[in-house]
Amino acid sequence: MAFQSNSGDIILDVVLTDEGRRRLAQGNNSFSIVKFALADDEINYGLFDLNTTTALQDLSILQTPVLEAFTNNGSSMKSKLLSLANQNLLYLPVLQLNTVPGQARQTVDGNYVVCVDKRTFDDSELGTTDAIGYSSNGVRDGFIYGLDTDNLGGYIRIDAGIDSTDVTEIDESLIETQFMVEIDDRLGQLISKDGKSFPGFVSRDDDYVATYIFTKQPGDAFVRTPSQENPNDSSTPIDGPIASTLEFKIRSSQDLRVSNFLFDRIGGVKNYDNSGGTQTSTKFIDSIVRVTGMTTGYAVDIPVRFAKV
Repeated sequence: MAFQSNSGDIILDVVLTDEGRRRLAQGNNSFSIVKFALADDEINYGLFDLNTTTALQDLSILQTPVLEAFTNNGSSMKSKLLSLANQNLLYLPVLQLNTVPGQARQTVDGNYVVCVDKRTFDDSELGTTDAIGYSSNGVRDGFIYGLDTDNLGGYIRIDAGIDSTDVTEIDESLIETQFMVEIDDRLGQLISKDGKSFPGFVSRDDDYVATYIFTKQPGDAFVRTPSQENPNDSSTPIDGPIASTLEFKIRSSQDLRVSNFLFDRIGGVKNYDNSGGTQTSTKFIDSIVRVTGMTTGYAVDIPVRFAKV
């Protein structure tokens, strides 16, 4: 990765990502550019200087070096730009990780722990009274059962809405009706909150990142659109109206359940309290699950730890 000088003419530097080259090399017409996105990852808008003349206020921003194009799609375009037809909007929706209601809370380490097998999940059942908090079924907050098919363990919830008490209703053009979720497919797959729906990914790139698309529709197990009237502030971290919510769990991969290969190669070891009140040496792998709203492009990264005793 390097920078380009933007002191003179603007240079358009274009390369194909690894995934783009793979599709082009297939030679079966699967490579077709139908959409594009713009981003401003390099720009620090804090450099805007209000204490100087109008002509010079944005000079530092305009002189910021521009990143060269690079092929790793997982590292590029984190802050995508958005075009809006309505020019009178004062607030834009955000995505926030909801850690308020019951099982959706994170662990004290600030992440979610996916217990990859039943033995690991059983060892997380410590009772119902502890300073770090528990869910109603006795499992510590933030612990997800990686083999759940019966609504056991915790889950992950994302709320989309406007985080301001000055707004009572969201413009219809900004309501998130579709979410994109990216996860390392070597570690886990996405399932519904009740553990019964397995949607399957729509694509997987050369870095094993699987992409899921969830769309709001009648009876959908993942996306729902709550009423915007009288939002309950105690059930969400968003202060204003909520446009939609996304709820899901993570099912551990078979490789993690039957083998320690990935744990030994890319993971570590940590001691967790078990059901007997003592500590158990636990193998873990830390990863990130990214959720992006398809309407606004707003994204949130969720820290996830895969654990195995």
